[in-house]
Amino acid sequence: MTPAIKLLQKQKIEFQQQEYSTGDESAGYGLQAVDALGQDPTQVFKTLLAIVDGDERKPVVAVIPVANQLDFKKVASHFKGRKAKMADPAVAERATGYIVGGISPIAQKQRLQICLDEKARGFNTIFVSGGKRGLQLELKPDDLINVTAASMADISR
Repeated sequence: MTPAIKLLQKQKIEFQQQEYSTGDESAGYGLQAVDALGQDPTQVFKTLLAIVDGDERKPVVAVIPVANQLDFKKVASHFKGRKAKMADPAVAERATGYIVGGISPIAQKQRLQICLDEKARGFNTIFVSGGKRGLQLELKPDDLINVTAASMADISR
């Protein structure tokens, strides 16, 4: 049981978990999840960490559809910065307590600022990583916002 699942259960948040076999990582972890679950890549969300204005001590979290790319200008603006870039995988793992390919936006090691892409509004439920490779959690976008104290904005293209 991952920290993400434990927190959802503790908070009595309704969710479904789906496990799948992971394979070739060259396709990308998000696309693996989409294929394994047979879901729409706009409904399966990936968790990315970014560095705003060079401050690697405080990465920010962007949760966006697998089908989309992170818009660094929008992320920087949303988090009141001028520039953003992807966080180094080691920084992401250290800050979240999860491994790359299994980073959940829920129950991260550090309390980071999180933004859920507004495209989540188009779905009753979305899928996010459950905290390990091969585990996705399906839950309502509002429940994800509540459990993570996330903001919501247009941060992808």
